[in-house]
Amino acid sequence: MAAVAEGLETESAAAEDAARDAADAVDAGPGVPPLLAGNRLSLDLYPRGCHRLLHLCAQQVPQLLEVEFLQLSSHEDPRLLEATLARLPWSLPRLRSLVLKGGQRRNALGACLQGSLTTLPASLSGLTHLAHLDLSFNSLETLPACVPQMCGLSALLLSHNCLSELPEALGALPALTFLAITHNRLETLPTALGSLSTLQRLDLSENLLDTLPPEIGGLSSLAELNLASNRLQSLPTSLAGLRSLRLLVLHSNLLASVPASLARLPLLTRLDLRDNQLRDVPPELLDAPFVRLQGNPLGRAPPDPHSPPGTPVVPEMPRLLLTSDVDSFPVTPQGCSVTLACGVRLQFPAGATATPVTIRYRLWLPEPRLVPLGPHDSLLSGVLELQPHGVAFLQEVGLWLLFVPPRARRCREVVVRTLSDNSWSDLETHLEEEAPKRLWARCQVPHFSWFLVVSRPVSNTCLVPPEGTLLCSSGHPGVKVTFPPGATEEPRHVHMQVVHVGSRGRPALLEEPEAAASPLLCLTQSGPPSFLQPVTVQLPLPPGVTGLSLDRSRLHLLYRAPPAAAWDDITAQVALELTHLYARFQVTRFSWYWLWYTTATCVGGLARKAWERLRLHRVNLIALQRRRDPEQVLLQCLPRNKVDATLRRLLERYRGPEPSDTVEMFEGEKFFAAFEGGIDVDAGRPDCVEGRLRFVFYSHLRNVKEVYVTTALDRKAQAVRGQVSFYRGEVPKEVPEEAEAARQKKGMDTLWMATLPIKLPRLRGSEGPGQGASLSLAPLNLGDAETGFLTQSNLLTVAGRLGPDWPAVALHLGMPYRELQRIRHEFRDDLDGQIRHMLFSWAERQAGRPGAVGLLVQALEQSDRQDVAEEVQAILELGRRKYQEGIQRTSLAPGDLGPPGPSALQSPEPAQA
Repeated sequence: MAAVAEGLETESAAAEDAARDAADAVDAGPGVPPLLAGNRLSLDLYPRGCHRLLHLCAQQVPQLLEVEFLQLSSHEDPRLLEATLARLPWSLPRLRSLVLKGGQRRNALGACLQGSLTTLPASLSGLTHLAHLDLSFNSLETLPACVPQMCGLSALLLSHNCLSELPEALGALPALTFLAITHNRLETLPTALGSLSTLQRLDLSENLLDTLPPEIGGLSSLAELNLASNRLQSLPTSLAGLRSLRLLVLHSNLLASVPASLARLPLLTRLDLRDNQLRDVPPELLDAPFVRLQGNPLGRAPPDPHSPPGTPVVPEMPRLLLTSDVDSFPVTPQGCSVTLACGVRLQFPAGATATPVTIRYRLWLPEPRLVPLGPHDSLLSGVLELQPHGVAFLQEVGLWLLFVPPRARRCREVVVRTLSDNSWSDLETHLEEEAPKRLWARCQVPHFSWFLVVSRPVSNTCLVPPEGTLLCSSGHPGVKVTFPPGATEEPRHVHMQVVHVGSRGRPALLEEPEAAASPLLCLTQSGPPSFLQPVTVQLPLPPGVTGLSLDRSRLHLLYRAPPAAAWDDITAQVALELTHLYARFQVTRFSWYWLWYTTATCVGGLARKAWERLRLHRVNLIALQRRRDPEQVLLQCLPRNKVDATLRRLLERYRGPEPSDTVEMFEGEKFFAAFEGGIDVDAGRPDCVEGRLRFVFYSHLRNVKEVYVTTALDRKAQAVRGQVSFYRGEVPKEVPEEAEAARQKKGMDTLWMATLPIKLPRLRGSEGPGQGASLSLAPLNLGDAETGFLTQSNLLTVAGRLGPDWPAVALHLGMPYRELQRIRHEFRDDLDGQIRHMLFSWAERQAGRPGAVGLLVQALEQSDRQDVAEEVQAILELGRRKYQEGIQRTSLAPGDLGPPGPSALQSPEPAQA
């Protein structure tokens, strides 16, 4: 009896769980999006998705008969997943879109995990209405036999699987228009592929293809063909038959030649041939503006075909192009060429490693503990970390770092700085121009560590032997150091750096109209602190001063003695030898030297101030609020010469007060922003300490942060007028609530720098904090009355469907990669925030422009999100139908109708279309 009772209790509990899951699937309750809404059933982001669907089927929920879109995660038990899929033809007879993707889970390194799906039940061929099938990020090794039997299929997505071949039966899909099989192991293609006469887009990138069947020329409707990152060595001439082709991507292959007939394709607008082995290109293609040929050995002689027998054949070096979700890659003794998603390039020569090794990388935001800068250095890049640290390569590895060149380049040079043996050193660096405002810093590295790009004054180094030598500056030929014989017993390294003092602003710098100063000279050396014999140093006389006419009482030689920051006048302690253009003196210890010509008597104090001013940057601080969402605030610190151009670019989407007064800051100086007057930061961030945002100023980087703010005050009665104040240094334990006291003392020694007003407008109606302007302002109105609108509510739901695919959608929408990286950083712990910010910032730029909705649909399709694209198209069709019904009902002309209300993307009720 106890066992029977226990069994009854178990059955009762199971029944309750089933009823609860079914109820949850139909209606998740207030504030939670329902799993079953209208004709869509989304179970991919919820646990126990297969259980929920089976419970719905067991309950025979009537709404299942209307479902056209189903999303289900393949991170389930394989047997349970197969049993669930087998029920679909009977339970969801009208299904048009089926998404069975993996990739929702990630491993410890952040890479997407593949799902458990290895096949499909044969009964799925009974889904007669199915038009879209997405099986990406799974473990398929062969194409399920039921797929070629789905005659109505128009989109098939098989990316990120383990497919090594495709069946000939694939050519029996008469309605297929889109086929994506990227990131698989395909070595050959079936000849029946050429029978897909309706196919418009074919993506076969990231496979192992070395040849293409001639039948591929039979794809008469094909508009886009992507074959990037394969092993193709030649192309069939039948490609000339692709008369509808607009885009042909062939980069990162092994092509040695291409057919000249490609230039005669009538609709071709882009041909990407980068990073191949092309030595000779037909003139028709060489001169075509739509052809990209970078990374090919054009004009180089091919290998000698008459080389003696037995000559070893050098294998082609593999090329890897990493996406943003990959932070590691393998390197074998064969070597490889790698392009990271952050814009860094690496080249491992053959034999660089004796055994396979996994390389990991990370791009750090710069901060003082990671960025060692000299007094006159400037940072030009972020900090790249390559692991494993300290592992020596058998051959040096090539490293290319991308940076924006500084404006002032006279007497300065760009170097890559790295950490080696617990000390930072500069590598021999060569510059390669990619575009007028983008350069590569190229260097060779023996092992991996941290790397960054730095602009520094021109430097020279030499090894001083006991016999003596001469060291000259390459930036200032008049600066020389002569080492006599016997100056050292053991060879020692000497380093010279010369800092140019520009003529512009020199009177203000030196605080005297007639004062003049030579370049600054910094000398350092390894070994004992003193030389055995005096070393002769030559400096040019200050500008406008000659040795024949100068007043020696006004000439001062200054010496900066470490560790104190004071400049000492040592004119009386050395014997100055003057020529017409130069001054020479002898020293036994090295440090900073500076030659001044001035009427002042106490020159040391003036030199200290001038040296500080020489390293200061004049900047302005701005605080802007997004026009459509005033709770989103942009804070930025800009060099004064960049303020006007930056504001012209930002004021289309932002509004705010005038920039702050000009303040002065050092390179790498810390400061922070504190919101005051009842306004607080609305999110926890790594760079936020007790509601105060930390900054580090680097003159050539974007010192910008975008945050959401909130307030505890009542915004329904009136607007909240607060402010943001900027302070120097680290975030202290206590910041003054009001900046009035600090504002009375403007100077370098005060904490406060600037205060700018922030206003949160009064809420209207039933809005609450966080909803405010972003959803209560005028509709975005993407589209038009006849073709249909997408509202903010629609976009919110689209954002909720994108998940980890949002970067691909953003790139296809034309968003720059740097903006993606900024969004990732600012919302690093908030995936939903990343997606919403990307989508709404794009929508605001597109508001009122024709074709915006079509661009969004196209970007979704190109990102393998046909399911969302079809939903958007269904919304637009519903809006068009309601628009026509409205015309017929009211007998109004199209021009008399306003934009329709929110569509049915979030609600099954068609009345809201």
